Amino acid sequence: MSTASYRHIIRIAGTDLDGSHRLEYALTKINGVGARMARAILSALNMDPNKRLGFLAEAEVKRIEEALLNPASVNIPSWMLNRRKDIETGKDIHLTGSNLMLAVKNDIELMKRIRCWKGVRHALGLKVRGQRTKTTGRKGRTVGVHRKKK
Repeated sequence: MSTASYRHIIRIAGTDLDGSHRLEYALTKINGVGARMARAILSALNMDPNKRLGFLAEAEVKRIEEALLNPASVNIPSWMLNRRKDIETGKDIHLTGSNLMLAVKNDIELMKRIRCWKGVRHALGLKVRGQRTKTTGRKGRTVGVHRKKK
């Protein structure tokens, strides 16, 4: 591990990652990859999670990227994937980066289009998951007690 092979920025799955971070922590900076998924991928690839990302060889980076694109190929269980029974394909897939954000946006648009309860709440800009709204989640003009001017 000489300093000549160290890289400060490494691009994995369309995201620039800091080379000084530990491998396990650095992968969580990718949208759609949490701590458990990062740990599972590294253990499936037999890689040291404490190794610094900047010291990885190009072949190891490619292995990580392929595992992120297709976790089933490295025996990651389907319950760990973030998009099970996808609406369009019906398959269990794992999305990362801009693909994940685009899929979530499309899901919200579908809910708005079919006018389901969550879609109506999204369209009105209100809380979607059953939270109270009497005092929290206020935007713009707040509702409350006002004093009369003398």
